[in-house]
Amino acid sequence: MEKKCNLALFVLLISFFSSCVSTRSTLKNVDDNAPIPVLTKNNTFVITEYSKDKKYGYDPDYPVNVFYKNTKSENLNAERFLNALAGPKGEKITFTKVESCCPFPTKSTEMGAGFLDVYELKWEGQKSPIQLYLNIYEKGYLQVPVGLSIKK
Repeated sequence: MEKKCNLALFVLLISFFSSCVSTRSTLKNVDDNAPIPVLTKNNTFVITEYSKDKKYGYDPDYPVNVFYKNTKSENLNAERFLNALAGPKGEKITFTKVESCCPFPTKSTEMGAGFLDVYELKWEGQKSPIQLYLNIYEKGYLQVPVGLSIKK
């Protein structure tokens, strides 16, 4: 009886995990040929380009791909990216990771799946916080999302 229960539980778990992640990725801006970003003396990424795509970072299909495999901390590259940003008029931003969502298939994990991290950004004078989707599992060209600026 115990072996049947264990087998049933195993089959249930496998079907659950395989149903949570689609077999085809919906991410539109992954680029394995993107260069590894350069770091400043303050350990933030050097970002020189502004995105013209209003979906970049704001839509789960167009996350900011910060790739972490070359670091010891999975959040380090997300923080390096966010610390390089400022509000629309150069305001100092604060950010908080609010959730992980939106499972997708990836070859960058042993499980074969990854999640996007959602960060909330705030700055003084802002009407309401914004949320950005960051992907730590894939690479892409880093740009400043529409409505933000580069920290001076």
